[in-house]
Amino acid sequence: MPPAKKRARTYDPARTRAAVLAQFAHVRAAVGTLTDGQLALPTRLDGWTVRVLAAHLTMSVEALSRALDREEPRKTEMALPDWPFATADGAGAISDRSSELAAEHPDLAELYARTGERVAERLALAPDVRLLALPTGAMTLTDYLVTRTVELVVHTDDLNAAVPGLDVPLDRQALAACTRLLADAVAAKAPGASTEVRVPPFAVVQCVEGPRHTRGTPPNVVETDPLTWIRLATGRLSWQEARHEALVSASGERADLGGLLPLMS
Repeated sequence: MPPAKKRARTYDPARTRAAVLAQFAHVRAAVGTLTDGQLALPTRLDGWTVRVLAAHLTMSVEALSRALDREEPRKTEMALPDWPFATADGAGAISDRSSELAAEHPDLAELYARTGERVAERLALAPDVRLLALPTGAMTLTDYLVTRTVELVVHTDDLNAAVPGLDVPLDRQALAACTRLLADAVAAKAPGASTEVRVPPFAVVQCVEGPRHTRGTPPNVVETDPLTWIRLATGRLSWQEARHEALVSASGERADLGGLLPLMS
């Protein structure tokens, strides 16, 4: 008998909308407190200052408004777990545009206010099932909002890492959606059921070809916390570093995920 087809994960549309708006509000409040000296600090993103990173976050959210302005496509083209692998192609253009946006808008408070108001207004009128034409492939508004949680959570963590003493909070729902999507992405990259990846309290997925366990504790288990998983999946932390610092536990001959990570950068 062939293995049962895995059911696609679903996300609560109302919670996902609220998570995106909440995390953007957290970032907006924090950016408003930064001095010119702090905005000039380097980040762990090559060539990006804190100012460029802050501008990029508005661009990531404003992409919702731009997508809603386009004509609705006829069908879905992108499965949500495949989205992380489709982001690399536009990285260069995104970096250039982020730098341009930072230069064009020295008043970040005004940029954040305008972006937040426009996105909230557009989301209030858009149905969850609305299809969006996107560079990575058409997907529903609800699915695209999940990708925005990845952008917001990952880059909030980048901001916190760049500015000493900054502690921008992470909305729990945004963190959960981001973690789940990146967990599903590793299962999409390496389909199988011989290894279980656990990221409590948000996600458990099975991946990697090999013998399938049927009961009890699986022979190959990887477990870590959400932020460590997100950093591993996005190249902020290497598998070797995480293992050396005891940030991830891995047992079993198929529990080494070093060859599968990062999933996006």
